[in-house]
Parts: sequence; C-alpha cells; structure tokens
Amino acid sequence: MTTSLTINGTRHQVDLPDDVPLLWVLRDEIGLTGTKFGCGVAACGACTVQIDGEAVRSCQVTLSDVWGDVTTIEGLGTPDAMATIQQAWVDHQVAQCGYCQSGQIMQAAALLAENPDPTDTEIDDAMQGNLCRCGTYTRIRAAIRAASAKMKEA
Repeated sequence: MTTSLTINGTRHQVDLPDDVPLLWVLRDEIGLTGTKFGCGVAACGACTVQIDGEAVRSCQVTLSDVWGDVTTIEGLGTPDAMATIQQAWVDHQVAQCGYCQSGQIMQAAALLAENPDPTDTEIDDAMQGNLCRCGTYTRIRAAIRAASAKMKEA
C-alpha cells in the first residue's frame, strides 16, 4: 500500500505494508539511519523520534499509525547548525559510545518543547524510558538543564 509521510519537512511516498514499523521505514526506505534499533519492544528509547512534537518509539509505531509529521535526529539540527539541545550534548560531553544519543536527544527536545524549565525530577521522569548503557545520566540531566537555560536567554 502506498503511504505518504512528511519526514523532517520533506514529503515521502512509500509502498509498504501498513504494519511495518516506522523505524524500518526511516532507516531502510528513507535512508535516515540516525534513528537506532535497540530492543524492538519500546523498552530502551534508542529509536525515539517525534510525531507532531510528541516523542514516540518508532519501533512500535506502525506505518498505518503515523498521525502527523515525523521529525528524526537529522531534522532537529545539522553539524553546522545544531539545535540548542544538540549543542548542550556536545558541550557537556554526554555521548560515550553514542548509540542511544539520538533517542535521548529527541526525548529531551520533546520535554523542553512541552516544559521549557523542567526540574531535575521532571527531567528524570521524562527521560526514564531512555536507557544509556554507558551511564551518562548525570551529564544528560546537566545538558538538558543547560539547554533550558540557553533557550530562556533567546
């Protein structure tokens, strides 16, 4: 079945079954490999993207369930023009292995869009479903706080 999707502001047509997970549409059909496969059961957050600004696990959202515009890590910013949250990630040296980071950043960006001044508890609650095997949780929280402060300056 042919489905039309808007991903990072660009319209795409895909001819795939309705039950294909969005993750595989993004990676295999569109070629956006920044979104990672982690567990396949929405337990780790590595595949987090946004649909109309809401953080979702793309491994569990099927093609037929996509209800709006999709934003991936590639649509958030670029190496030459990083989003505030991405720059905070760099400034706080959050990434170690880096595998979970695109999902972490997409979850954090959704949090800051909804709550521009979160407390540490609100950060921890919002980020609890995004796992980091390297254990950079304190740096993740610091980067989110720094991005929040920077966004208030603008």
